Amino acid sequence: MELPSWASYLATVLASILLLLQPLFLRRRRHRKPNLPPGPKPWPVIGNLNLIGSLPHRSLHALSHKYGPLMHLYFGSFPVIVASSVDMAKLILKTHDVTFCGRPKTAAGRYTTYNYSNVTWSQYGAYWRQARKMCVMELFSARRLDSYEYIRVEEAKNLLRDLFNSSGRPVNLKDHLSNVSLNVISRMVLGKKYLDESEDAVVSPEEFKAMLDELFLLNGVMNIGDSMPWLDFLDLQGYIRRMKKLGKKFDRFLEHVVDEHNERRRREGEKFVARDMVDVLLQLADDPTLEVKLERRGVKAFTQDMIAGGTESSAMTVEWAISELLKRPEIFKKATEELDRVIGRHRWVEEKELHHLPYIEAIIKETMRMHPVAPMLVPRQCREDCNVAGYDIPAGTRVLVNVWTIGRDPTIWDAPEEFRPERFIGSTIDVKGQDFELLPFGSGRRMCPGYSLGLKVIQVSLANLLHGFAWRLPDGMKVEDLSMEEIFGLSTPRKVPLEVVVEPKLPAHLYAV
Repeated sequence: MELPSWASYLATVLASILLLLQPLFLRRRRHRKPNLPPGPKPWPVIGNLNLIGSLPHRSLHALSHKYGPLMHLYFGSFPVIVASSVDMAKLILKTHDVTFCGRPKTAAGRYTTYNYSNVTWSQYGAYWRQARKMCVMELFSARRLDSYEYIRVEEAKNLLRDLFNSSGRPVNLKDHLSNVSLNVISRMVLGKKYLDESEDAVVSPEEFKAMLDELFLLNGVMNIGDSMPWLDFLDLQGYIRRMKKLGKKFDRFLEHVVDEHNERRRREGEKFVARDMVDVLLQLADDPTLEVKLERRGVKAFTQDMIAGGTESSAMTVEWAISELLKRPEIFKKATEELDRVIGRHRWVEEKELHHLPYIEAIIKETMRMHPVAPMLVPRQCREDCNVAGYDIPAGTRVLVNVWTIGRDPTIWDAPEEFRPERFIGSTIDVKGQDFELLPFGSGRRMCPGYSLGLKVIQVSLANLLHGFAWRLPDGMKVEDLSMEEIFGLSTPRKVPLEVVVEPKLPAHLYAV
């Protein structure tokens, strides 16, 4: 049957319209609304920043109870996902490690780490891969760390001597722990104790420790400009001003370090032999075979990274461990019994004996479970669109792994809010990035490259502190008065420094250096 002429005309018009609209339909199909993880509804402009308190890891911990182990939020204009379970952490840090090994560009990375030139904040790519290889093959190799054992031994003995000389009166424990950590790392990295009280010192020890505290604080704060870039120039919180000031202080010190090392290289000529990690970095900077040339600012950035990372993690972890033990004298007693049985009361603990002290190792693991140095690790960024656990994660999404929440998951840990080292006796769970229940150093490609050094300093320091002294709170202070509050930054140190009184337990001649 032949269609009327008007019907034929209408069919032609409709077919033309459909052909014209087809690209729009296809585009809409391609740009369907992504299936994002659950999360709170964002406010205009600020996103979900109104839900984040002064301790973000705790705020996100509470939100995860409502929205689940993979949660989607907005920090200002930037999408953020938070992984808060073992399964989600494994997907982020292992299954999709390459996809999630980017870093967000923050003001702290720009102003305090030579424009993202260090290992921590550099973008994933040739430069970062080369830096990682330097750390694994050169700076933190087992051979190099073993060659510096004598430094760790000497500085540990200096710590024990100083505490012995302060016995019977209250001492600020973190001051002593920071001193030993800083001395160990500065001798290994810089070749000597640059931080002395001499008149020509570039920076005093107290000022440098304050600089390190400021570095960790500023690299972890929630700077408004990082979430709302159009407000960055206002510096509403004053953080950028502080970052720039801190960057100049570090640069003044690191310029002196590099100049001094270069001068020794020039003076010794062909007889020059690398004595420390800065020497190694400068040799690598001269290597024409490097894929990406290591510039002077890169040498300074890596040096700063090693000093900061090697100092903060060990001092903070040991201080938290002693804090927890002061509340539980029965744990002190068990640790002492193990040390007396294995080591005896006539000598100090050596690094090679640490694997014979499972209870001490359990105390360290339990401390790292409850007080991880970086409770949400260093933020990552999704490098390309991907799908995780059935959810769409767009490229550019910032990624947090809340290891603080994982350490308190009642489906993994019995009585997770209680300090119980016994839970690790006979357990195969370790801190080396393979067991996602316990990730104090992270996992995958962006795991802390210097964790083995930090672990050695923590283990030998804590073992000898427990072996050499009896510990108590100052007179008039009760256990229930001991504050366990923390400060948030890239790390979470105690809010109130721990004051303790120590009494020596071993023969007096052992404390003499």
